[in-house]
Amino acid sequence: MKAAYLENGQIHVGEMPAPTPTKGQMLVRTHRCGLCASDAHFLCSGHEMVAKSQEFGGPYAAVDLGKRIVMGHEFVGEIVDYGPGSRRPLKVGAKVTSAPVMRQGGKTGIIGYVNELPGGFGEYMLLDEDLAMEVPADLPDDLAALIEPLAVGLEHARSGEPQPGEIPLVIGCGAIGLGVVAGLKLRGIGPIVAADFDAGRRAIAIQMGADVAVDPRELSPYDPIPDLGMKKPNLVYECVGKPGLLNQIVRGVGFGARIVMGGFCLEQEQLYVPLAQMKRLKINFACGEEQEDMELALRAIADGRIDVTPWLGARIGLSGVGEALDRMTDPASPVRTVVDPRTL
Repeated sequence: MKAAYLENGQIHVGEMPAPTPTKGQMLVRTHRCGLCASDAHFLCSGHEMVAKSQEFGGPYAAVDLGKRIVMGHEFVGEIVDYGPGSRRPLKVGAKVTSAPVMRQGGKTGIIGYVNELPGGFGEYMLLDEDLAMEVPADLPDDLAALIEPLAVGLEHARSGEPQPGEIPLVIGCGAIGLGVVAGLKLRGIGPIVAADFDAGRRAIAIQMGADVAVDPRELSPYDPIPDLGMKKPNLVYECVGKPGLLNQIVRGVGFGARIVMGGFCLEQEQLYVPLAQMKRLKINFACGEEQEDMELALRAIADGRIDVTPWLGARIGLSGVGEALDRMTDPASPVRTVVDPRTL
């Protein structure tokens, strides 16, 4: 199969062996795959991510960077076949997506971050038949590829246990932050405040359901908000992943606030605990999506309750993957670029 693969710290395009499904696995031909910031981080800091996963436990511990790896974990594709002895819950030819997790066939791990489990930057991939979900045939592939990143934001929104009448603040309007905004809006929570340095991302946050979007250089999002009758946010979602941001939030929020840490940061975070104690803060650490979040994301996109069209930028072939990953650090880049791995 053709694939964009990581080798020696660079993205190359070439031929790779197509995976063979075993019991409980389905072989899928990938139609689309979104580029995630996690892929860009792995491209730049793969050795550090693997080392820290091996030291502390984590999803990258089994990666062998001496071998080729096909990344890509935001995908939609078509079932081609099943491994022998599988239950075959969905028909061959059905369009499917899944959380990027494999539990079957003796090889477990995060799809796209295990050498033997190629991700969506290749023509073919393996999915766990117990986790795969059928996607409506009429849902465009570009939108279906956004189910997984939306599900992450929905999980983060849910993990904050938001209550009616609270004022949530979402810091960072990348895909995770925008998914949090959409998830809060879906739950009827608000008013919602979003904060981001980039005007374009703030505009998308408003489209996703935020009531107010602020530039932190002009207005501290922790202060009373004039457009909200001088009320202050009391539930903060950190969706950036930068060292020092947690301490900034602890200093900025008021008594009894809750903080959800969703940004993924490899660097050590310093926290002045006495201030958090005196303010009686509660800090929750959110992680990846669960099956209920994937199912909700699929339904909400399919029935139009959440419109992720503003996230979409370019559609590229395999030859554009390396350059697109390099551009992801630019806030002016699209929230999501999608790859069609069937094309070069």
